[in-house]
Amino acid sequence: MNELMQATGLAKSTLLYYVQQGLLPEPVKTSPNMAYYDPKCVERAALIKSLQNQHRLPLGKIKTILEASDQGQDITSLVELSQEIFGREQEAKLNTEQFLAAAGMEPDHLQQLLEAELLLPLEEGLYDQQDLAMARVYVAGHAQGLRPEDVEYYVRLGKQIVDREMALRSRFTSQMPPEMDAAVTLELVKAARATRAYVIDRLFQHRVAASEHLKDENLLNGEGGDEGAA
Repeated sequence: MNELMQATGLAKSTLLYYVQQGLLPEPVKTSPNMAYYDPKCVERAALIKSLQNQHRLPLGKIKTILEASDQGQDITSLVELSQEIFGREQEAKLNTEQFLAAAGMEPDHLQQLLEAELLLPLEEGLYDQQDLAMARVYVAGHAQGLRPEDVEYYVRLGKQIVDREMALRSRFTSQMPPEMDAAVTLELVKAARATRAYVIDRLFQHRVAASEHLKDENLLNGEGGDEGAA
């Protein structure tokens, strides 16, 4: 373990956690206080660290990529796809206490948002900058009397959109080999993100354009169609 720590630059607790999660192979124990790790653990630990820190990937997705690598697959396309999906995150994640302080949020409010799935950290108990930005939006809304149940439709309808997107992806890629699947899925992910942002924003813009003033009932029921939107 000491040699592995020196070779990887990782703490003992981190390495043991990787082993526990199945990211590194179990060592060969020769006595209660002695265990030997495969030299391949050094390169594998470096890859895990890179995927986790540079590409912002959660451990579950890293495990999938490592398994693909073990099977002889070229993981370049999988890493590129995962990076597109999860983005890059250079700043350290916040634990719950740090997150609450940074967001100015009360613990019970956080619990409500987690239960409502309006906050969806990628790893339990760890929050990134995207989580923090959204939490601050919720805190501002909460100060105006906004409740989690008032915006539950984002989660309900969002799940339906994601279900449809996944079904569409499956239709296109189900018969493709893994490398081609990843490449096509990458383009579908980019298209889906662009479509979500465009359609919802334009629906909102058309609704506002069709109204005469902020108290216009057309803002609520959409009557009046797209007149005046062009």
